[in-house]
Amino acid sequence: MTGDFRFGVNMVVPDSRAAWVGKCRQAEDLGFDVVSAADHLGLAPPFPALVLAGEVTSRVKLNTFVLNTPFYNPVLLARDVTGTDQFTEGRLELGLGAGYVKQEFEAAGMPFPSARERVDHLERTILELERSYADPEHKPAPVRAGGPPLLLAGRGDRILTLAAEHADIIGFTGTAKSPDGAALIPASAEDIEERVEFVRSKLGDRDPEFNLLCHFVNITEDRAAALEELAKRTQGVLSAGQLAEVPTALVGSPADVAEQLHAHRERFGLTYYTVLEQDMAQFAPVLEALR
Repeated sequence: MTGDFRFGVNMVVPDSRAAWVGKCRQAEDLGFDVVSAADHLGLAPPFPALVLAGEVTSRVKLNTFVLNTPFYNPVLLARDVTGTDQFTEGRLELGLGAGYVKQEFEAAGMPFPSARERVDHLERTILELERSYADPEHKPAPVRAGGPPLLLAGRGDRILTLAAEHADIIGFTGTAKSPDGAALIPASAEDIEERVEFVRSKLGDRDPEFNLLCHFVNITEDRAAALEELAKRTQGVLSAGQLAEVPTALVGSPADVAEQLHAHRERFGLTYYTVLEQDMAQFAPVLEALR
């Protein structure tokens, strides 16, 4: 943990064992707190990848970021989760999502459920996991009472309500589609803040960690020019000045970004950031700046 923050890196698991081992060790050596494995068809399965990551690292937490939950039978998933938790000696963080890529369902020979049906399945899965963790006869047993920390990620009211009720970590998306629909662009600071306030209204006395996946990292000494370039990519949706306040756009020198992270913590309550694998090395000086 770097100060009051945690930082993860979301990785694409390669075909080669040696390449995956190298990536995991690099992330730990650079100072990241969490190694995350994505869950998409065409990639290596996340649970075996995380077990291997646990064998070749000593400190980092190990996270599924995030499972396409409708692909999984809840009872069988509970077995995989608790088994992985045991094999990683309690370092697992379980990230769940509702799934969104229609082509992956088609490739798996599965009908693509409606958004409501996907969240229904997610809810059933959460309840089954909680039941399994509480069952003294369930084998394998979780390492800690209550099971591994649960991260729920999404944007809609219903999934964020589930997250407020059940999750240890709430993952905010922070992206939108460009006007032409061809690319992801940052959501506005106001849009992200509205989602954060929605969650806060549902928390009661719970105090989960707030996570954000950052798609737009650019560590540079010319912050103004980089923000102007990013503004062009939004096709007029956001100005450079607006992007300067967006927590998914971590742009500037390591000291600049460290200052932004402190400001975003005050405004949004964000303390756990996940960057993409492609940004792992360039983000490492930010970790140093925060120490």
